[in-house]
Amino acid sequence: MQQRELGRSGIAISAVIMGTWQAGKDMWVGIEDAASEAAVRAAFEAGITTFDTAEIYGNGHSERILGKALADVRGQVVLASKVFANHLKYDQVIQACNRSLKNLATDVIDLYQIHWPAGSFGSPRVPVAETMGALNDLRTAGKIRAIGVSNFSAAQIQEAAQYGRIDSLQPPYSLFWRHLETDAMDYCQANAITILAYSPMAQGLLTGKFGPDHRFEKGDHRAKSKLFKPDTFRRVQAALADLRPIAARNGVSLAQLALAWVLSHPNTCAIAGARGPGQIRESAAAAEVVLAAEDLAEMDRISRTVTEGLAPDPLLWDF
Repeated sequence: MQQRELGRSGIAISAVIMGTWQAGKDMWVGIEDAASEAAVRAAFEAGITTFDTAEIYGNGHSERILGKALADVRGQVVLASKVFANHLKYDQVIQACNRSLKNLATDVIDLYQIHWPAGSFGSPRVPVAETMGALNDLRTAGKIRAIGVSNFSAAQIQEAAQYGRIDSLQPPYSLFWRHLETDAMDYCQANAITILAYSPMAQGLLTGKFGPDHRFEKGDHRAKSKLFKPDTFRRVQAALADLRPIAARNGVSLAQLALAWVLSHPNTCAIAGARGPGQIRESAAAAEVVLAAEDLAEMDRISRTVTEGLAPDPLLWDF
């Protein structure tokens, strides 16, 4: 597994990161704890050393699953978690971090991130200086090693960076969702901020497993994804048909092709979720896929048949 540096932190992270939103169960359907734990162990055995979670994923359930599954190899992995937008006042950040440390059964969180900017989803509008003050104090105390942000615009990262070093941005980014390129990507590249791309398989669309007639079960948040709206979904299906020959000639699955495309960008890692061991082993193998320039150019063209029809709003869902 390729290793990449996390910003200017000196921390090495795996190119493919395992995301554990699914392990929290909330907003997902058919997730089993035993399968989640097995997937985490399979990820580690496949060379993935970095694992991402958040306090809001099942109200700490995802963190607890991760802490339990990796307890005996804690010194060999990098743990990343996030504080939600409703906990961004100074004391709330400290308390949230302490809860996450307990859930993860660890003394230090390697990367602690602001999950969404203050004000998101009706949360209080806390000055980012206050939140960064708490994060800086947590780092000084040795409870976290690096600070990151998630779902921030370039302007929001710039403001936060006035109060402390930002080592990563976690945005949605895939062949079918490229808003990052028109806003924060250049800023991150210029300032050694590592991009940790979430939903690199476009909420599962880029696995090719969702056909034209697919319907999500009640409770699955992906039903609210903008990519599954009828007009966009039709363009997605046509694009998938064009991507399949590229995957075939490279001897990879559509999912691996999608991950390899994300990883082809400088200073960028891909966060892959999984319901079980087989999925995460497939994702881990994508780190070894090197795409030819001609393939990347063709994928760019195909991608834009989907993305150029999307509204400029960077939020992936209609929540």
